[in-house]
Amino acid sequence: MGSKAVARTYLTFHHNAHLHSLSTVISSIRPFSALEEANRLLFKALSPSDDDDYAVVTPETIFHPQGGGQPSDEGTITSITGVGPTFRVTAVRMDAVHNGQVLHLGRFDGNQEQSGFQPGDKVTQAIDVDKRLYYSRLHTAGHVLGSAVRALLEKEIEGFDELKASHFPDSAACEFKGLMEGKWKGPIQDKLNEYLAQKMPVEVDWWDEDDFRKAGLERLIPDRSLAPAGEKFRVVKIVGAEVYPCGGTHVDSTDQCGETTVKKISRSKGISRVSYTVAQ
Repeated sequence: MGSKAVARTYLTFHHNAHLHSLSTVISSIRPFSALEEANRLLFKALSPSDDDDYAVVTPETIFHPQGGGQPSDEGTITSITGVGPTFRVTAVRMDAVHNGQVLHLGRFDGNQEQSGFQPGDKVTQAIDVDKRLYYSRLHTAGHVLGSAVRALLEKEIEGFDELKASHFPDSAACEFKGLMEGKWKGPIQDKLNEYLAQKMPVEVDWWDEDDFRKAGLERLIPDRSLAPAGEKFRVVKIVGAEVYPCGGTHVDSTDQCGETTVKKISRSKGISRVSYTVAQ
């Protein structure tokens, strides 16, 4: 068992979200109790066990860490030989202490011991494909909803802006600056349906600040700290609609989101919240 300093985890899913398994090695493995307090707090809501749960770090990962409004992937890490323990990944977070590292929290099947993994061991990561697809549909649908609302209301509501979004299954919603009347629910649904039916391509690109300016999207330039030094920002383009700086996973075209329903519009303190669901 051991823990050693490692470089930033390479986010393989940023470059190929269709990769569902990946060969890599164990960089470090620590019992949950050995994590720094800031990292233990990342998983507090899950009530992990000091005795049974471990945090695994690898040089690269196909697991999406929770963030950007999207839940983390789940899945397994197993020996590349197919013999040995199965580590079930139940939650993934960006390390709060070591910048750029990804922590895979989970536990070994049955009575398997942590000693089955050592730093340097060759392993295979595999994600839960059904959950990844569902989360990708939810996330893309949120962007399509945001695009539909902007197309309809940007010039109708004083001070309009898109603020943030949650793409969790039970609390999916987009928030906007400005007060949006309930009468817009129907038109938003209609515009959303139109965008879904158009099968708009969903493309990933990499932009620097100048790319945002050339597109007239200075308002979307992210904080420089959100990208490693010298790297561009990852953006997701709903072709024909909007561009979003985004680190999440997505489907390839808007129709793949499936049936998406605007649930309600709520308003509070100058902010409007449009909640939605995606059929499973």
